[in-house]
Amino acid sequence: MVDRNGGSPPEWLTVCRTGTPTVPGASVLDGAATRTRPALFATLAAALALPAHLGSTWDALADVLRDRLDAGPLTLLIDDAGQLLADEPAGEYAVLLAVLGDLAATAAHPLRVVLRHASPS
Repeated sequence: MVDRNGGSPPEWLTVCRTGTPTVPGASVLDGAATRTRPALFATLAAALALPAHLGSTWDALADVLRDRLDAGPLTLLIDDAGQLLADEPAGEYAVLLAVLGDLAATAAHPLRVVLRHASPS
């Protein structure tokens, strides 16, 4: 797991502090639009055409993302990733990474997450 203070990211997660990696087929999210949990959920729902019953809990997000991963692989590219959940308590960022990590380890198809232009906190 990677935290905002550094550390080694897991295989499913790429953190790019500089440069612009090529990520063909990625669903691109704007970090500025994901500063709160409700905003993150809404941004994911719009970008991935997730069902209206998404809900507002981490478990609900995990369920719909797992359903999406049943259909095929998914790559999320989050631009300006330093803003991801920036207006939430630090624990929310860790919960998001835990949810994504669990999905990456157990879903039917691969999940890849690229955090681009992540700022060192």
